[in-house]
Amino acid sequence: MFMFRCFGNLIRVWTVMMSSRMLVKFKDAMRDEMFHFKVATPHKKGKAQHFVDSEDDVASEAQSHYSSTSDVTSLTEDVMIDGADEQQASVEEYEEKLRTCIDNMMDKSTKTRQSALESLRCAFSQKLLSDFLSERKMTITDSLERCLKKGKGEEQSLAAAVVTLLVLQLGSAGEAEQCFLSLRPVLASILGDPTASMSARQSCATSLAMCCYLATDDIEEVANIMACLEGVFVSAYPRGNGNLQNHGPARQALHCTALNAWALLLTVCPPSFLQNVLESHLPKLPTLLTIEDVNIRIVAGELIALLFELAIEVDEGFQYGDLTELCHCLRDLATDGTKSRAKAERRRQRSIFRDVLKGVEEGEAPSETVRFGSECISVDSWVRRRTYHAFREALGSGVCRHLQQNELVRDIFELGPPLLLDGKSLRNSKLSRFERHWYNSAAFKARTKARGKMRDKRADVL
Repeated sequence: MFMFRCFGNLIRVWTVMMSSRMLVKFKDAMRDEMFHFKVATPHKKGKAQHFVDSEDDVASEAQSHYSSTSDVTSLTEDVMIDGADEQQASVEEYEEKLRTCIDNMMDKSTKTRQSALESLRCAFSQKLLSDFLSERKMTITDSLERCLKKGKGEEQSLAAAVVTLLVLQLGSAGEAEQCFLSLRPVLASILGDPTASMSARQSCATSLAMCCYLATDDIEEVANIMACLEGVFVSAYPRGNGNLQNHGPARQALHCTALNAWALLLTVCPPSFLQNVLESHLPKLPTLLTIEDVNIRIVAGELIALLFELAIEVDEGFQYGDLTELCHCLRDLATDGTKSRAKAERRRQRSIFRDVLKGVEEGEAPSETVRFGSECISVDSWVRRRTYHAFREALGSGVCRHLQQNELVRDIFELGPPLLLDGKSLRNSKLSRFERHWYNSAAFKARTKARGKMRDKRADVL
């Protein structure tokens, strides 16, 4: 008990001592504060006011402020310089890889050449390399010609695809036309060679049509390429006795590619040439709607709608001879429910032929909006649809990049010069989180309704 009392007394004494010390410190602090207040108080002498603060202190403070500001500025400049150096280094490294691929096209190994062609195909479709390729166009053209002549199968197919992208990169100047004219004979030779692989012939058909569309305005040249393509798909028409020929899947795929390539060039033909096409091909195309291959049926249907659209543009009073029978055939395909065909094929066929039927009966075309960055294009006609699909097939996922930056592609789709957007403009062009959520919700609802109609068997009955 005595010990507890002693301990309590010690605590009270310690508390009193700490309180007295704090009081002394508080008084000293107040005394210092009053002293500084008096020193800093201005002395009134007339209208002017003078402070007693030292000019050296002010100068040192200003010097430290400007020193810190200059340090931040120099650091920002260093970061920008480092970023530019890194970007330049990455560009040089990328161009060095491209030079290696160009050299590898002349390698003795077939696998090395194919790997180089595949790398160039991906690079040309994803990036705009006009300046780089313009300096090496002759070397690349000679290498591609060698791959087309000496290669087989897959190598020829890749080389033809790279030819298309090379012409697309070089633009509408004379360089692209020169490249096309030098490679056209070998491309046409492979297309007409029955012993060449089907994949190589398909790629050459697409390359001939795209290069002719991009690089030349000579109507005679367009007519010659269209004649080469007609020589390929004309065998799909019925024989003299009216019976269709039996072709394998590879041959039918070649017919589809040739028809699509021919349709692309048809969009730039003059009215006088178009009249001959309507007389010679429009009566025969409906016979392709009865072929078992769904792809040929779809290509033929879209080509019929394209010809009707072009014919009405030339002559508003255009009348097709047996329109009733043609519409009946298209309506059957738009409501086809044959169980022997795959469900996905039936859905795809019904969807496309509903649009084709509207195009033939009412002169309407399906409308589609393609967005890329802050811009968009409207695909609202069969001519524009065929053109956009051709570029999309050639460029793949790089079509948006070329729509934004490639002057030739922008001129074809009437987009004007490429936009120069800074970082702020790019940020402003992006949708906010709420806008993205609203857009996704609306798209989800529309997709659900469309799928519900597609699943409903009653939608197949007109």
